[in-house]
Amino acid sequence: MKSISIKGSKRESVGKKATKALRNAGQVPCVIYGGDQPMHFSAGEIAFKGLVYTPDAHTVEIELDGATYRAILQDIQFHPVTDRIMHIDFYQIFDDKEVTMIIPVKFVGSSKGVLNGGVLRKNNRKLRVKALPDNLPDFIEADITELKIGNKLYVTALENDDYTFMHPDNTVVCQVRTSRNAVADDDDDDDEEETADAPAEAAAE
Repeated sequence: MKSISIKGSKRESVGKKATKALRNAGQVPCVIYGGDQPMHFSAGEIAFKGLVYTPDAHTVEIELDGATYRAILQDIQFHPVTDRIMHIDFYQIFDDKEVTMIIPVKFVGSSKGVLNGGVLRKNNRKLRVKALPDNLPDFIEADITELKIGNKLYVTALENDDYTFMHPDNTVVCQVRTSRNAVADDDDDDDEEETADAPAEAAAE
């Protein structure tokens, strides 16, 4: 998984006045959980642009006073009116400990059902997985090529040895639904070939 580097400064004071002063100065108050004790720090708003305003998943390398901490984004709070980042929670990760993270789904292929007028409904554009940090994927690939009208793609079809899905087996990732413009799905290629050969065989007789 790709990683983003953020350089911050540890916070000596975490009171309301100090936090307000940080925000007024264009800094975002943050905290890292998961270690021996929470670590409070701040960094400029622009430092989080590539982490927050993107559909991609990333780990984060946070540099504080010469030390680097590997983490993932756990929670973020935005101002209800201005949408400015108000606070970010990070969770520290370690190479030998599994971590749970939400990963985006990348849909690939051309569905047979969609080609026949069906509509692809993406029930889950992101999925929660559990894995060692080095096994976390940038995205989860969902191949929809074989989906016909009425078919569903379940999370079990996307199983991978590197990570575990934290969803029930009957979780639907996507499905092809019928529409007014839909036509019946074509039969398998073998059936089509037999139909095409039938007139020739009859003529031979």
